[in-house]
Amino acid sequence: MDNTRLADLLFPDVVQTPEELEEIYPARVLPEGAKVTRFAPSPTGFVHFGGLFPAMVGERLAHQSGGVFYLRIEDTDAKREVPGAAQALVRTLARYGVRFDEGVTLDGERGDYGPYKQSMRVGIYRVYAKFLVRKGLAYPCFSTEEEIEELRRFDKKEELKNTDWTQAEARRRAEQKEAREITFEEAKEHVEKGEPFVLRIRSAENSERKVRVTDLVRGNLELPENDEDFVLLKSDGVPTYHFAHAVDDHLMGTTHVVRGEEWLPSLSKHLQLFAYLGFKPPKYMHIAQIMKLDEKGGKKKLSKRDMGANLDDYSRMGYPAQSVCEYVMTLLNSNYEEWRSQNPDKPYTEFPFSVKKMSVSGCLFDFDKLEDVSRNVLSKMRAEEVYSLTLEWARENDPAFGEILAGNRDYACAILAIGRGGKKPRKDYARLSEVKDYMSFFYDELFEFRDGPDDRFSKEEIRKCLSDFLENYDEHADSAAWFEGVKRISAQNCFCPDVKVYKENPKAYKGHVGDVSSFIRLALTGRLNSPDLYTVLQILGKERALARVKRYIDAL
Repeated sequence: MDNTRLADLLFPDVVQTPEELEEIYPARVLPEGAKVTRFAPSPTGFVHFGGLFPAMVGERLAHQSGGVFYLRIEDTDAKREVPGAAQALVRTLARYGVRFDEGVTLDGERGDYGPYKQSMRVGIYRVYAKFLVRKGLAYPCFSTEEEIEELRRFDKKEELKNTDWTQAEARRRAEQKEAREITFEEAKEHVEKGEPFVLRIRSAENSERKVRVTDLVRGNLELPENDEDFVLLKSDGVPTYHFAHAVDDHLMGTTHVVRGEEWLPSLSKHLQLFAYLGFKPPKYMHIAQIMKLDEKGGKKKLSKRDMGANLDDYSRMGYPAQSVCEYVMTLLNSNYEEWRSQNPDKPYTEFPFSVKKMSVSGCLFDFDKLEDVSRNVLSKMRAEEVYSLTLEWARENDPAFGEILAGNRDYACAILAIGRGGKKPRKDYARLSEVKDYMSFFYDELFEFRDGPDDRFSKEEIRKCLSDFLENYDEHADSAAWFEGVKRISAQNCFCPDVKVYKENPKAYKGHVGDVSSFIRLALTGRLNSPDLYTVLQILGKERALARVKRYIDAL
């Protein structure tokens, strides 16, 4: 077979050479040790929570080393592409702080190694396809669509129903051998008839040989050498993932490929491709899948149908992006929580992320753990930051509450500032969707009575204590003076002003100062549990506070 003639027959329009492409895409000039990583999703729908894992790993590896992190859209499968998915993907990742140096953006592209959409790089792949044919490392397969689909099923090792796999594999090998032996004259006849073809790699056909490779997460691996003539170009001239990713990762200077462990079976194919193309392969990292507990307590892969699989779910539920990223870091590196306890005020981006600390087994997704992480994250934010995030969430998910918040920014920030700062800040909510419930009693239009008084006390006793509170309220008193006033009201109404003393002889009193405080709390907030009562009074202001107490007295 004259492979040069065959290459010209199959690709008569391809005049560019690999050498010319190498000049267009020169090696990157970066500091020693700098890593070039990429996130390369297909635009087939929403961004899966599991997709945030490789994205954050790639971002950390690149930016911690002074390298480059880029976004490439692998959109060669037009049948699976969802319109607008690429733009939604960019917006979603931006919300979670995944910062790309190059690649696809909402406005187009940024960077010198594009196009960054594979559908726009078909001409580049054809150059290397022709190169492989000329080298005798690839050949055309003229088949019907049915035959191509059958071969594709073998390529994916899909077990055929009612077919013994050994016999099916033998048939595949026979058909593969027959396709390989096509002559130039036969190929020319097919081409002149306008018949479509797929381009297949000419594999080593020796599964007994082993390929040794070091995976940065899993260590040293030994894999069977690829013996399948898998498809490089489909019948429409569009490349498969296998072929396109090898060409792109080389030309774009990718040094480290981060992807899920489900791609491990394809690794020998990809290493073979890099060798055939004369490229230095990148370093691979196959990270563990995200698992969740099923109804029986067993572990299963987090699927697209599970709550929390869609990254947009977290926005709707009100988890700040920072909380989600913080939680992901606890799953990615086993020593992250120890670092966080020693560095409570540093952003997670300062954590020295290490591939060596990544788990080989599947990470278990846990909503309860996410809740704990998010409470900590929100408790450490400034009130103004919580306000901005809550307002943004409310405008999209609860417009009426958004209008209330927007009506008085300073008032809302004063509420959100309660208990912030110090070594033990309040942790009243884990989600922005819970902020409304937390602060609702501060707004008359949201106020409601949720709790009632302890039935140990008569309405008359409660009225008397609250009436005394109204008569003696001093809005200018500081916290200590205000509480002394509550103690005096307690004593006047036979409630012990000292809880410890009350416990020594409870029968001598109607109750204690805490009970009197609960009467005031109920009148002001409608609930028995709320933030510091003195602070609540200061924020409500004298007029609103006293009006609420009067209404409560009248309603008893």
